[in-house]
Amino acid sequence: MNPSHSPTLFDSIALGALKLPNRVLMAPLTRCRASAGNVPGPLVAEYYAQRASAGLIISEATSVSPCGFGYPNTPGIFTEAQVDGWRGVTDAVHAAGGRIVLQLWHVGRISHPDYQPRGELPVAPSAVKPRGKVFTGTAMADYVTPRALETSEIPGIIAEYALGATLARKAGFDGVEIHNANGYLLDQFLRDGTNQRQDRYGGAVANRARLTLEVTEAVIGVWGADRVGIRFSPGGVFNDMHDSNPLETFGYVLRELSRLNLAYAHVTQVTAQDIAHGARDGVGPKELRPAYPGAIVSAGGFTKDTGNQALSEGWADAIAFGVPFLANPDLPARLLKGAALNTPDESTFYASGPKGYTDYPTI
Repeated sequence: MNPSHSPTLFDSIALGALKLPNRVLMAPLTRCRASAGNVPGPLVAEYYAQRASAGLIISEATSVSPCGFGYPNTPGIFTEAQVDGWRGVTDAVHAAGGRIVLQLWHVGRISHPDYQPRGELPVAPSAVKPRGKVFTGTAMADYVTPRALETSEIPGIIAEYALGATLARKAGFDGVEIHNANGYLLDQFLRDGTNQRQDRYGGAVANRARLTLEVTEAVIGVWGADRVGIRFSPGGVFNDMHDSNPLETFGYVLRELSRLNLAYAHVTQVTAQDIAHGARDGVGPKELRPAYPGAIVSAGGFTKDTGNQALSEGWADAIAFGVPFLANPDLPARLLKGAALNTPDESTFYASGPKGYTDYPTI
């Protein structure tokens, strides 16, 4: 590629049917500000509308199931009240000139009986207990050993994703992103460190990838492929995840997905924090680009310079920024002008109310 014609963060791009004015995307960021009933309210709408200058907002992870929660005050997308709450968000974003997709989520084993509707065990591909602790809303507790889903239950999981996609459309979103990353349910099925099944959803990589592909096809059935994205974290170790051969595992699923002509694949890169927690350096979008010729969105500690470099080298087509967008609602303008960035207040990341949420200044 001729460097003089390389795309930059400030060039427009079409991701499927999504026409974006720039390539500075807002990454999904859990903020724990949903109201009773896991409903996003007016404060959530204000927060997202403030960030409408993003090329695309990818919403915080949103549970498709009453059994899919593992954190307090996170939103859902399976009730009419939740649809109404999200409609307030999408209306506000669109009124501010923005575009927003909903990230569809089920935490699987990264939960606790206190989050389950009847106090039962969380579900997972296999009964493999994650290391670490979970905040139950009142105290820290050890994760429990989850219950392995029966093969007969898996169509019900797929149906929950399809319903979430249907309700996201009703709520006025511009598309959806399937959360297949960070150690949650679909990622648990995909990686052999958490999937020890002996049925058609376990064993060989083609079997472990089956649920990802079936969920994706079901969501495409609602939206069409050109408004569906999917997120992976191939080198990540968050939530006690690992895979014996991530290049093979994620290369396989990306090659299969490339046939579906999705709007994009969102592939995170390994960060220094991941490496400090045991991640393998070098398994990310750059290494997986040969497996996926479609549009790739990447995230993971990017700056303006490293984002532009990824675009110029061709292994990413847009860059999603997380924490910088949290503290800088006008991030695209700040990056364009080279303006100083606000310092994020970590004590408010998962708090409540407007402090550290809607009160960051713009330039």
